[in-house]
Formats: sequence, structure tokens, C-alpha cells
Amino acid sequence: MTTDIPLGSRVVLRYQLPPGSSHPMTDVIGVLESIEPVVVVRDAAGSAIEVEPERVVALKAVPARPVRASEIRSLELASADGWPGIEHAWIDGWLARYGHGFTGRANSAAPLGDRGTIGSLDDPSPGGTLDRLREWYAERDRPLRLLIPDRLGEVPLGWNVSDEVVVMAADVDNLALPEGPRTTTVTDHPDSDWLALYRYRGSALPDFAVDVLNAVRGGTLGFGRIGAADSTLLAVARGSVTTAPDDRRWVGLTAVEVAQAHRRRGIGSLICGDMINWGREHGATHACLQVAVENEGAQAMYRNVGFVAHHRYRYATEPGD
Repeated sequence: MTTDIPLGSRVVLRYQLPPGSSHPMTDVIGVLESIEPVVVVRDAAGSAIEVEPERVVALKAVPARPVRASEIRSLELASADGWPGIEHAWIDGWLARYGHGFTGRANSAAPLGDRGTIGSLDDPSPGGTLDRLREWYAERDRPLRLLIPDRLGEVPLGWNVSDEVVVMAADVDNLALPEGPRTTTVTDHPDSDWLALYRYRGSALPDFAVDVLNAVRGGTLGFGRIGAADSTLLAVARGSVTTAPDDRRWVGLTAVEVAQAHRRRGIGSLICGDMINWGREHGATHACLQVAVENEGAQAMYRNVGFVAHHRYRYATEPGD
């Protein structure tokens, strides 16, 4: 059986029932896990429905279940624990993070408090939420930058918006992961070779980036590497395993880098799959990562593994900054 529907997609499967059944056919909605040798769809109850290809009447992709605002908040909080910067503070329901200016996520404030606890930024008066956030970042010689996830907050009127990001996620059991011995070596800290290969927006890392890379809050870190026989690194990736407020345990992938000469050979998918398996060994049930909206190539690679878009966030800065 052939289909262009990626594994991990939400589908409706219509298939024939055995002779003598009360109905000639039935439907199941769930996640597509296999096409060959049999079609496997895992339903909402977690049961795997296996159907021989000759009994399949129709197989179609359907829109993913709408993501709740509470699920976005939980995932963002787990991600924040996995990339917390070197300092953080809760200010009127806003989680402020600081990390020497390295990366947007580690140097921005996000409205991740419970509903009803998030201070408004519309009031510019002294002592208000906006003033307190400005002061916190000014003390660290940084401008105030906001990270606004879908449905958790609004960009203040007149502020500049930039750098939209897609958060992709998946149940680990729905991903097409490498089987057998792991190709990737995972260590607790990045060494000089790991740091030399990783490029942030195409540039070598500043010395203070190591503090941000090594930071995690209430979780576990792993730094993966794939090296050739001559010890040249082909790829690196960082994984963090943290627990969300809804008790889902997430492995977050960051700092994925493949050496220029070895790209488009499947090494990126391999190291990501190995790091997700590493995360599963540490109790992760779900996986997530962030991709710039314009990076369609990376999004396609992750979709082929089984990731789907969960939500988006964007950054906002005050006029003139």
C-alpha cells in the first residue's frame, strides 16, 4: 500500500470488517503508526488497530485535535525549565529569564502564569508590571523583550514583532525513531569539540554561551554527538528532560547542528532520533523542539519523523528598541 501521509499524522481509517459482522465496514480515528506490512492506527484510548492493506477502504489525513491553551502553557513551562538561562524571576505572572543575551528564549519574559494572575502591560505607571519588567532587565543591562505564545497573551499595541517560531511536538510513541544500538554518544556536558561545531545563527559561540547551554531547572541534560572514525564530529544536539505541570515529561531538542560537509544525508534525523530515545530512557513521554517559521526545510525533516505543529510564539520589543 502506498500513501503520502507521513507517519505520526492524525488520520481516519475506513476498513472492511470480517464476513458475518454487524456492519460491512467501520472507521477509526487516530495516529498513523505504520503502513507496511500492515496499517496500524493508534486510537484515542491507546489501542493499536492493525488492518491488512487489502481490507483498507480509505485512509485520509484529518486536522489535528485543537490544542488547548492549558497545553500550550504546560509545554512552554517545561521548555522554559529546559532552557532557563542563568537567572529567572516571576513578575506578576510573567516568567523573566536572563542568559547574558545569548538566545531570545533565555533573555525574554513570557506570560506563563495561571489564568488571572498575569499582569497587564497596558499600564505604564511606576510600579506596574511593565515598569517592574523593564527594571529587572535594566539591572542586567538588557532591554525588555517579550516572548508571546499563541493564546497566552497579546503583543502590546505599537510594539515591534519579530522572529516567529513554530513549536513542534509529538508523543514519543508516535515517532519514527532509530532502532538498535545508539549511534549518538551522550554526555553530561559539552566539550570543546562539541562547542566548536555548534553555531548559533551561523556564528561561533561566545564564551558565556556555555553557562546557558549547561543550565536546566529540575531536569536532566544530555549532549549528543556523532563522530566519524577519525573523531571528526558530524553532528551535535542538546536534549533536556523536564516535567510539565500536567505531568507530561518532555524531552526538548535544542542546538541541533550538522557539519556543513555532511548535511542532507539523514544525520540530522539520526541524532534527533537518538536524543529522543535517550530522553525516553530518562522517562520522557513526549518530545518538542522549536523551528523558525521561515526554516521550512527543518520543519519538513521533523514532520517526516512524526512531529506536528503544536503552537507558535513570537518576540516583541518596545518601539525604538
